[in-house]
Amino acid sequence: MSVPAVNLAQTPGGRQYVRLPGPWSLELGGTLPEVTVAYETYGRLNAAGTNVVLVCHALTGDAHVAAHHPGDKPGWWEGLVGEGRPLDTRRWFVVCSNILGGCQGTTGPSSINPATGEPYGLDFPLITVGDMVRVQQALLKHLGVRRVAMVTGGSLGGMQALTWVALFPEMIDQALLFGSPWASSAQAIAWNEIGRHAILMDPNWQDGRYEPGRGPDQGLAIARMLAMISYRSWGDFNQRFGREQVPPGTDPVAERAGKYATMLPAGHPFHMRFQMESYLHYQGEKLVRRFDARTYLYLTRAMDLFDCNEYDQSHWDRAAKAGVRVTAVGISSDILYPAEEVQGLVQELQQRGVQAEYRHLESPAGHDAFLLEAETTGRWIREALAREVPS
Repeated sequence: MSVPAVNLAQTPGGRQYVRLPGPWSLELGGTLPEVTVAYETYGRLNAAGTNVVLVCHALTGDAHVAAHHPGDKPGWWEGLVGEGRPLDTRRWFVVCSNILGGCQGTTGPSSINPATGEPYGLDFPLITVGDMVRVQQALLKHLGVRRVAMVTGGSLGGMQALTWVALFPEMIDQALLFGSPWASSAQAIAWNEIGRHAILMDPNWQDGRYEPGRGPDQGLAIARMLAMISYRSWGDFNQRFGREQVPPGTDPVAERAGKYATMLPAGHPFHMRFQMESYLHYQGEKLVRRFDARTYLYLTRAMDLFDCNEYDQSHWDRAAKAGVRVTAVGISSDILYPAEEVQGLVQELQQRGVQAEYRHLESPAGHDAFLLEAETTGRWIREALAREVPS
């Protein structure tokens, strides 16, 4: 007799939790005894369980895709979810969950290992995007979902959307993904490896067994600074900052970046001088306040391992037979997953018999354009969902 999933607490902000019983066998051979999933929903599920849009978040995102009410904090795709918006909650039941390996309520390396009573740390097994998607599928079944009109997301979120096409094509109608590849490139792996190395070299790493608030903050901040360079573009940085300097008499370290900004005393010749420097330090410190370094290691490794060549033709035959449609959006200034890679993804799908089309987003904002160009992304979401008629 199978053990049922257990609903846990719901926060006033709309976050809910469910415990999915295990054991969970993972693609690379590890096992988890159970998985807790943090998720948020918007709108109402229809009686047939078919009016569903699954939104998948990127590397440092979470389940809070949008505010639930006027006093709620904004979400990471704010403005796209709600009545009259592209993801119109009068029609659609929108679901977003914190992914497996996360640190915002879903089981990950910072979670307590029931076998030891301590955080998993590096004892947490390696995970893949496929593992994340299988947990999402179990969550949707628990919620009573029978069919998904669209799976959408950008970057790592887009990898999840594409993996849905490979693993559960009979359950979805279409996937809309932004700035995501067919497989992670050598350059993308290089960005991630440098970030991980910064974390591992931090004296406070302590083999991943640090106490809350005493972790490798400087290493994580550096990893984020590096990643921000890959998320934006030369044109974006040049337009926003150029060679603009910090105004004389101000202390940007204290005002914007806190203790992670510099190891140098004020007034030293190498002390922060340019607004570009101040921005990067600020972004690093900002992530440290809300993210766990162990999760950063595990999720970036899952991104490195992402390779749709590992799915044989039978997966794509199922997707073709199910009639799944894929729309992949490339971003003109993306240096992390360049538009050419996204075009290549579409070609790979077409060669395997899957319905796929390419859209091009012209933007100077770089990889993060899928988050920043809300008007354009919202229009494409509307167009995609206009073809869906939930039963």
